[in-house]
Amino acid sequence: MPDEASSKTLLGKLYVVATPIGNLEDLTFRALKILKEAAYIACEDTRHSRKLLVRYDLRKKLISYYEPREQQKIPQIIHLLREGKDVALISDAGTPGISDPGFPLIREALRSGIEVVPIPGVSAVTTALSAAGLPTDRFLFLGFPPPKKQAAINLLETLSHEKATLIFYLPARKLLVFLESIDTVLGERKVVIAREMTKLHEEFQRGTPTQLRRLWETKSPKGEVTLLIEGFRKKKK
Repeated sequence: MPDEASSKTLLGKLYVVATPIGNLEDLTFRALKILKEAAYIACEDTRHSRKLLVRYDLRKKLISYYEPREQQKIPQIIHLLREGKDVALISDAGTPGISDPGFPLIREALRSGIEVVPIPGVSAVTTALSAAGLPTDRFLFLGFPPPKKQAAINLLETLSHEKATLIFYLPARKLLVFLESIDTVLGERKVVIAREMTKLHEEFQRGTPTQLRRLWETKSPKGEVTLLIEGFRKKKK
């Protein structure tokens, strides 16, 4: 007779899979292997994710997992994992959980004794930082700043003496207002705007807040940008 341990269903694994932020060729070999082997893929926008799956001829069962409906989907995904099904978690772009859906599911999986396996790859944070030309020995990722201007100013004031390179994600439509806040609080520090990274029209713009505001006054871009700010440096006497 089989022993009790062998008769139990083995738990599935939750794979946290980084996917391209633009160029679909940035998918790693290991990520492709996991996406092929997983029983289900939990993703944000199924229509968006299917572009990646079609590119690599992957026919998979998709589970829509997005904010603010994360909590509604977690029980379904945990149930599949407890049944022994492996689930790959992806976001629309980059690494899940980095200002993308993922953390609540990962936390619940760990609470349930399910193994969480990271499949590293692209992240807009490190991609932008690697080519920005600002110090990389210490950086602070802050996600999306508060939507209201005064709240964003208050946040920047708390960071005014932070020596690390500051990194934000930002809707492009709010860039001008945020640059104005940077200028007001932090002054003429070096700022880098990274947009359309890994895509055909990839662009890095470098300058002071004042210079970049002049550049963006006539633009009305869509999407998101990654914005980096030089850390605090004492002025030489």
